[in-house]
Amino acid sequence: MLEETVSGFLLFLASALGAALTALWAGMAIWTWRDIRARSRDGLAHVTATALVALLNVIGLLVYLMLRPRETLAEAYERSLEEEALLQGIEEKPMCPGCGRPTQTAWQVCPYCHTRLRKPCIQCQQLLELSWTLCPYCATVQAADAAPRARRRTPQPAPLEYVEGDGEIA
Repeated sequence: MLEETVSGFLLFLASALGAALTALWAGMAIWTWRDIRARSRDGLAHVTATALVALLNVIGLLVYLMLRPRETLAEAYERSLEEEALLQGIEEKPMCPGCGRPTQTAWQVCPYCHTRLRKPCIQCQQLLELSWTLCPYCATVQAADAAPRARRRTPQPAPLEYVEGDGEIA
């Protein structure tokens, strides 16, 4: 009777150990499948990594852990979003030279301080930088701004005449 009890206990122990090892083996394979799917879009990599762990057990899991991609797809996406946000922050944004507030490239005048930002082309009406003398869109020389300024001279007062005799300037 003692032999039957010991035999039954050993059978139960072997069955429990077998079930635990089978659960561990299946758990490692399922974990590997989920982990590689979070780290790669390659279907062949999914199958290969899972088969490696399923066939070689703990050794396969160690090999997989050494070879797996460092970051998950979600982490790579978040990193790319962060990099893009940093690059947008670095990009030169147009600022008003008068008040320093952000402007847009389509604005002719700053809406805050009314500083002139751009001028329209005399031919095609595209907005140009104030310093440009040639329109890059239609190749028209922007001499219209310079010519009126030359003609818009302020009237000079008549020269003063010295009248002899009384010593006064007339």
